[in-house]
Amino acid sequence: MSERGARIRVAVVDDEPHGRAALRSALEPFDDLELVLEAADGESAIAALRSTSVDVVLLDVRMPGLDGFEVAAGAAESADPPPEVVFVTASDDHAVRAFEVEAIDYLVKPFDDARFGEMVDRVRDRVRRRRTGAEQPGAAAPRRTPHTRLTVREGDRVRFVPVSELRFVTADGNHLVLHLAGGATSRIRHTLTDLEAVLDPARFVRIHRSTLVNVDEVREVQPWFSGDWVALMKGGEELRVSRRYRSALMRSSF
Repeated sequence: MSERGARIRVAVVDDEPHGRAALRSALEPFDDLELVLEAADGESAIAALRSTSVDVVLLDVRMPGLDGFEVAAGAAESADPPPEVVFVTASDDHAVRAFEVEAIDYLVKPFDDARFGEMVDRVRDRVRRRRTGAEQPGAAAPRRTPHTRLTVREGDRVRFVPVSELRFVTADGNHLVLHLAGGATSRIRHTLTDLEAVLDPARFVRIHRSTLVNVDEVREVQPWFSGDWVALMKGGEELRVSRRYRSALMRSSF
């Protein structure tokens, strides 16, 4: 068991009793995580966070009164440094916004033990960085942990697409078309900027205002017209590389 002083202090904020119970149960196997605060609404959570030191808040999004994002903003003002935030919610609609406010992770209920453990690893890494001074002023900012899968809604179903299968992405109005291994495609309602925020920037690069590519899928780049280039993909596709984004693609190669 870890020394008590090294434990990660956890707060749980969820308006549903069974939601708080599920998180309590999920936390029990982790000896280095200590549940020190529970709250059933946003107002009481912010008040408690002003007097209770925590390292991370496991936070529902949809709650009566203040929602999870308002609680996260209040938590940021409650301490210096503020607690880290993990959103735990039944809806996947707010994942991009969660990462825009620099949440460590976004868990969709119901989650399994493996997914919860992955979140715990991210929390441990972030808290360790803070405690060792790796995030003090003047230190290099930690790189946000990229997503390993994307959520695709298909009617009343939700499908999870591994990022490892993503070859390139094209914008289509208010949607993105995910071009996947094997020639399959899926559509999600987001912008390329949204998607870039949750992918590994060393692996996924914008080559046009409407196109994002997995650099491992680019076989060759050739000059085209008017200063633009064309990326020849391993699957045979030819994708336009605009002058604005060409240097980013070239920097992604050794």
